[in-house]
Amino acid sequence: MKMMKKAAFALLLMAGPGLALAQTDADMLTIITSDEEQTQAMALILTMQAQRADVSPQVLLCDDAGELAVASEASDSEVLRGPDASPAQMVRRLVDHGVQVDVCAIFLPNSEYTDTDLIDGVGVAQPPAIGAIVADPAVRLFTF
Repeated sequence: MKMMKKAAFALLLMAGPGLALAQTDADMLTIITSDEEQTQAMALILTMQAQRADVSPQVLLCDDAGELAVASEASDSEVLRGPDASPAQMVRRLVDHGVQVDVCAIFLPNSEYTDTDLIDGVGVAQPPAIGAIVADPAVRLFTF
């Protein structure tokens, strides 16, 4: 019996970090890589609509879409008819409404930017945490 308790404790210790990573409030992950403003805007509009329908979204901005989270680049994002906002403004709106928005972990090291260049409230994704979200069958994934 003592051996089984030790084995169970060892399993718990090994699984503990993985279990912590898998716990997230997000039940929707929007991954945006496109540099096309209409595609970016539609992804963000759908994410905002999902949040209004009581979904807990999270947004991951990679490649060219990562620039939507860079403060100095936000003014270059074109205001589009329909939403009457630019994709960068929509990112700020999501952050202001409590949505976790991150740039991909490899975005900053492969660009001229640092984390201080990101708009307030935007983070840098951690691959193990994003991997856990992607692996969770209860999370809906949308890629644009």
